[in-house]
Order: sequence, then structure tokens, then C-alpha cells
Amino acid sequence: MAAIVAGQHNTDIKAQKTRLLKQGKTKMQALGAAMRKLSQICFGVVKNQTEYLPQVS
Repeated sequence: MAAIVAGQHNTDIKAQKTRLLKQGKTKMQALGAAMRKLSQICFGVVKNQTEYLPQVS
């Protein structure tokens, strides 16, 4: 559920999702990639104790 919302509102995940869909990936594959990216973002924020800064503007 969080990956679906992040795909709509998070600029990094939204850009990744649209890129994967243009490459011909299925919606479920793009959702799986969004879930992994979201978990990596969360882990990085907790590990480094820093604020999340989007890479895509």
C-alpha cells in the first residue's frame, strides 16, 4: 500500500515507475521495484539519521 502511494507522490519513485513502464515492464514489476526503493530510502534515513532529500527535482 505504501509503495502505491509513493508511486503517486514521491518524485524519485514516480520517475522510476514511469521509466520502467516505458521500458515495457508490467505494472507489478514496477510496483515491486517501487517497494524495494522505498525500503532502501527508509533504511538509509534511519541508518544515517538524516532528512530524506529527493534526487529527482
